[in-house]
Amino acid sequence: MSAPAAGPDGRAGCGVNGDDERPEGPEEFADGLLEEELREAAAVLDPVPAELVQAALDAFALHDLDARLAELTFDSLVDALPVRGVTDAPRMLTFRAGEVTVDVEVTDDGLIGQVLPPQSARIEVLGGPQTARAPLTADPLGRFTSATPPSGPFALRLRTGAEVIVTEWLRA
Repeated sequence: MSAPAAGPDGRAGCGVNGDDERPEGPEEFADGLLEEELREAAAVLDPVPAELVQAALDAFALHDLDARLAELTFDSLVDALPVRGVTDAPRMLTFRAGEVTVDVEVTDDGLIGQVLPPQSARIEVLGGPQTARAPLTADPLGRFTSATPPSGPFALRLRTGAEVIVTEWLRA
């Protein structure tokens, strides 16, 4: 059996860029073909659900160049002291983006929140494929409610008169 071909610097198995990658042999080529065939079979026999594709597209749509990311500054699941005897306490969340703060209470009955400083806004609850919700409207005092609690991963997109703010994604 012959030794592997030497690279430009005389070392065996070295590529042109000086990395230690060996040229692709018959085994790696066969593995690549098998992987491609399996990928094609999975696409035919078990395609990605349209709802999942839409959720991925919606998540990518968050990458608005003009949207500001609101950072999670308080989460009662992490930051609050546990209270003895309380079994289903509401989850309190606070997000901040510059001078804008969004306080949200998540319960089994839905969402209650307020945009501070108080201002009108349109709020979209972003979530998985099963969540086709109408946008919420914050009143002039910044208050908004939803009778539908979020399930699974969710984020909020706020559209005020001046800007678009998107919260971090969280699990309900």
